[in-house]
Amino acid sequence: MSLQNKLSALVKQKKAQGLFRQREIMNGPQGINITIDNRQYLSFCSNDYLGLANDTDLIEALKQASDKFGLGSGAAHLITGHSQLHHDLEQALAAHVQRESAVIFSTGYMANLGLLTSLCQKGDVILGDKLNHASLVDGSLFSDADFKRYHHNNMDHLELNLKKHSEKNCFVVTDGVFSMDGDIANMQSIMQLANENDATVIVDDAHGLGVLGEKGGGICELFGLKENNSPIIMGTLGKAVGVFGAFIAGSKDLIDYLIQTARPYVYTTAMPSCLAAASLVSLDKIHKENWRRDHLQELILEFKTRCQSLGLELLESNTPIQPIILGDEATALKWSERLREKGLLVKAIRPPTVPKGTARLRVTLSAAHSQQDIRQLTQALGELV
Repeated sequence: MSLQNKLSALVKQKKAQGLFRQREIMNGPQGINITIDNRQYLSFCSNDYLGLANDTDLIEALKQASDKFGLGSGAAHLITGHSQLHHDLEQALAAHVQRESAVIFSTGYMANLGLLTSLCQKGDVILGDKLNHASLVDGSLFSDADFKRYHHNNMDHLELNLKKHSEKNCFVVTDGVFSMDGDIANMQSIMQLANENDATVIVDDAHGLGVLGEKGGGICELFGLKENNSPIIMGTLGKAVGVFGAFIAGSKDLIDYLIQTARPYVYTTAMPSCLAAASLVSLDKIHKENWRRDHLQELILEFKTRCQSLGLELLESNTPIQPIILGDEATALKWSERLREKGLLVKAIRPPTVPKGTARLRVTLSAAHSQQDIRQLTQALGELV
């Protein structure tokens, strides 16, 4: 069979299984009201948790920085691509998550890949939560370490694995907020077990940064984990921060080591300086504008209360990620399409992104939403029950 025939058969198979995915082509900015194919939708699909992706102050900062620094950085960070704005952003990120130092990457996937392949060596053991993001799984697989998975948020199973590999150099790797279920890692217990077993903890706080903690410091602020008793942090700038990019934060020695060895950092052109400028303004807003988090929590409570009254199956999540479990792929797709007909955009999430039998609608809430938006969505959901 030729490659073309094989690919055609595989695509047809995906379509027949209800697993074929298509991209939406937007005709305007990200936000709660988006335009696709000249039709406007009320969106519950983005990770713009604080409503900053189209913020006018961020856009103005980007414009001013592009006038001064141009657009493309033109080189990798270790050549001539590292600007003062990059340097300022790294310092601001370290301060925001209360770490000694930080280094920026172009994406969260690259950050996790660079961190795990640089840090975890042959003979080491990586213990990863079963529901970790694909970038953590791939980074673990691509490293030279042995990779084992423990049951989701199961501290007994984690402890069993730590003791089983007590003679090895162990890394416990976990999401802070799990991207498909919306629940939170039990960081206090993870840190306690890691300290008792001399293991290093790495947390991907992509969905917690900006949302969790009094000042949006993320999961470590939420649990009160200071620098001397907390994990290495990966965070992204394309979700609650509303811009683009990612970072690793930890000790100065860790960051200096990654700058020398993390291949996705060393061999990638630096992000445009103007994006760093926008991220700096966003971090300041995240730190000062507590109303965004307060309003978001009110929306989460309103949504959960209304869904529970409808008898919908939700997961144990108090974050903006609110999955409605429907079971099979066909039902999830049907509900998504019915909502779309009403001008509501909610994506169906299907295997292999989630386990078979747990297809769902993944509702994500933003501080830009209103109580009326929540009522509109839940009323439409009620008509589908």
